[in-house]
Amino acid sequence: MAPQPRSLHGKVAVVTGGGRGIGKALALALTAAGCRVAIGDVDGPAAALAADEAGRGAIGLRLDVTDRPGFTAFLDEVERRLGPLDVLVNNAGIMPVGPFEEEDDATVIRVLEVDLHAVIHGSKEAVRRMRPRGTGHIVNVASVAGKTGFPNLATYCAAKHGVVGLSEALRIELRGSGVDVSVVMPAICDQRSFTYVHPPAASVWKMPTGACCDSVLNRSSLARRFASAVRRSVMSWPMLAAPKMLPSAFRRIVLLQATSRTRPSGVSIEFSSCRTIRPARSSL
Repeated sequence: MAPQPRSLHGKVAVVTGGGRGIGKALALALTAAGCRVAIGDVDGPAAALAADEAGRGAIGLRLDVTDRPGFTAFLDEVERRLGPLDVLVNNAGIMPVGPFEEEDDATVIRVLEVDLHAVIHGSKEAVRRMRPRGTGHIVNVASVAGKTGFPNLATYCAAKHGVVGLSEALRIELRGSGVDVSVVMPAICDQRSFTYVHPPAASVWKMPTGACCDSVLNRSSLARRFASAVRRSVMSWPMLAAPKMLPSAFRRIVLLQATSRTRPSGVSIEFSSCRTIRPARSSL
């Protein structure tokens, strides 16, 4: 029997990396669903602006997820101001693009710290706060790169595979505790997570709004589905948000973007019109 929908009204939700992109869309959707939302972002002003846009008592605070004591203190402050944590969305992430052999150690460490270790730490803090109360929901935002590989994104793929594995294992470990764990694997969206590894080093790639095809990802639509799934508690591992395109075509577009030293004119890899795939639950 499918779980009955549960009210999110008054629930305290935290979204990391919520100052823009998918994170911001998720924060707005949770606010609209009745949650009391805290937005954390390394760009403090962006977090504050997103909270202002969300309204309904949302707060926006600076958060560097790689600062583990700072992350813990951030959650402490959220609970002091809003109440016990009910939903944690580990969304913050970066995506350096470039040939694997040209990545320096600093880039590798940074990717693993932001995209994997911060998710581990955030999840651990959430479990410590939720398990004693017998309720809570941890949502880890991975990527389609967590289930397959893409050229010039090797370390990023490794980190996202780690997020998927962590989420699957943690869900099994917490079964029966009242704490749900989910992983969401969206396609690549228009976010400021791209940097180039090859020269010019660390140049920021800001993709334009728009689409390269008719099937383009609408973050708001994805976020509304996300909030609905949290309400129904059916975001079992895994929930894959994938574009309505053949995998080979998707790979070709990502390859084009990842291997180009300059963004191809008029091309964006923001996909919308998503479908949600929920495979059968693990038998473990």
